[in-house]
Amino acid sequence: MEENKLIEIPFEEAEYSVFDFETTGTSAHHDKVIEIGIVKIKNGKIVDTFSSFINPGRPVPFYITQMTGITTTDVQDAQYFDEVYLQIKEFIGDTILTAHNLSFDYSFLKHECLNQELEVPANNAICTLRLARRMYPNFPSKSLGNLVKQLKIRHRDVHRGLGDATAAAKVLLRMFRQLREEHDIETVSDLISFQKHSASTQPYRIIKKKLLDDVVNIPGEPGIYFFKNAKEEIIYIGKAKSLKERLRNYFMSNAMRKSKEIVRKASGLGYQTTNTELTALIAEAELIKKHLPKQNKMLKKYPRSYFIKILFTHSFPSVEVSSTINFDGNNYFGPYPNRDTANSLKEIIDKTFLLRECSDKEFNKKRRCYLADIERCYAPCTESDVKPQYSEELERVNDFLSGNNQSAVDRLLNRMKELSAKQKYEEAGQIRDVVNSILNQLNKSSILAEPINKANVLIEVIGSRKNDYMLLLDGKIYFKNYILNDKDRFDDILNEFFAGDIQLTKELTEKDLECLRIALSWLVKNRNRIKVHYLKDYQSVEQLGPNLIFNNSPYAEN
Repeated sequence: MEENKLIEIPFEEAEYSVFDFETTGTSAHHDKVIEIGIVKIKNGKIVDTFSSFINPGRPVPFYITQMTGITTTDVQDAQYFDEVYLQIKEFIGDTILTAHNLSFDYSFLKHECLNQELEVPANNAICTLRLARRMYPNFPSKSLGNLVKQLKIRHRDVHRGLGDATAAAKVLLRMFRQLREEHDIETVSDLISFQKHSASTQPYRIIKKKLLDDVVNIPGEPGIYFFKNAKEEIIYIGKAKSLKERLRNYFMSNAMRKSKEIVRKASGLGYQTTNTELTALIAEAELIKKHLPKQNKMLKKYPRSYFIKILFTHSFPSVEVSSTINFDGNNYFGPYPNRDTANSLKEIIDKTFLLRECSDKEFNKKRRCYLADIERCYAPCTESDVKPQYSEELERVNDFLSGNNQSAVDRLLNRMKELSAKQKYEEAGQIRDVVNSILNQLNKSSILAEPINKANVLIEVIGSRKNDYMLLLDGKIYFKNYILNDKDRFDDILNEFFAGDIQLTKELTEKDLECLRIALSWLVKNRNRIKVHYLKDYQSVEQLGPNLIFNNSPYAEN
């Protein structure tokens, strides 16, 4: 991946290789590496590890053995650094190199590479020690041992490569939420910049008094804010969960370089409160596209959501995982929080229902495959008379994805009994695992029990003081009291829906799609703050009203 692309992706979606060296001493010029541990992080989770002893070509000092437990015997038959390096390089790839006290570990990595005439990795790098100095100024020590103690992280195998790398990886993951919510870090570039500044908390020295006075009077509510220059042109637009806290950060001496630049160029400050972060997020995206502020150099990238896509564009539809949603005649269920969840759900569908798994290219070859032989597919590629059965199976898949999983469980249990009776215990065990996955309610990780592109729902979003009300009707989104609406049509559209007078269009604009993507991305990460009402379950607004459970409902009875 090119560096400029890597650093502009959301920092939580980036891949990190957290590494730790155990060495014969503290000098990279004179001492050698004896062990390496690497922990890989992807999408906010630990996904892989690597560890290896390394032969230093010399005895391990006694005091090092006392500290680490690593003896000369442990390393004397191990590979030398240059022999392990190819494995290391392949493992880290283009991930972000991370370590606690990075300068120490990287100095050893660099010298080992130079001594062996190997290419020194030029990956982007993050130091959890430098991050800790900024994030936890009140901690008595920023050592790895003290951090895991303060953050209540279990630290096993202290002073061992993989043990310390794992501890540092867990510290980094613990930092993620705070980095986004308290320090407004969004991209890898922001994270790299953040670690470079000192931890001073004194007011920004060159602050403009008028702007600071404005900040004092700003409420601590969600909303959007904008900086203007002397010509009254908007130069930057942002959103915040708390306007006061976010804007206050612009005027601290440890503010990020980008923030300081915005303040220097600004002559005025404005804001608009919203009920929740969701409407602030959508309003921010709309306003950036409208005004194209010079300091918003790149449009925000929102975390991906994943969907189960049923391809109705084919006479015999199949199921696949999709990272995008469109209105192309197919059905999209979801969203799901990550690709692993969506893939696991697809695997359940493949093992439970008799739909084809082949590509259209393979299907058109009209050759029966092994899935038909093991009764995992109706084989529509060769059996033209299975259309009715296939359609019924599709309905069962729709029911399953809508949360009705009992029929799927019953089917699998019967199949498991048949296999057990035939003493095919391994196959029966595999089916048992699928049943357990279903019983663990994997499919309920979706926020909707209807295809997104066909859903007609009202979603309540709880706010700290007021709530948002979002209508999703065949892909179009309407907010009640949305700050950018010239006329609030929310109530009219809701009444028209129940009266049967509404004419929903399938012609969705790119603006509609972007609004949908932003909303779904936020909703799937904040599902504990929403309640979904399926409009098909109600006959009128009056019937819906008493079921709105959150405070400040405009429809619930007083």
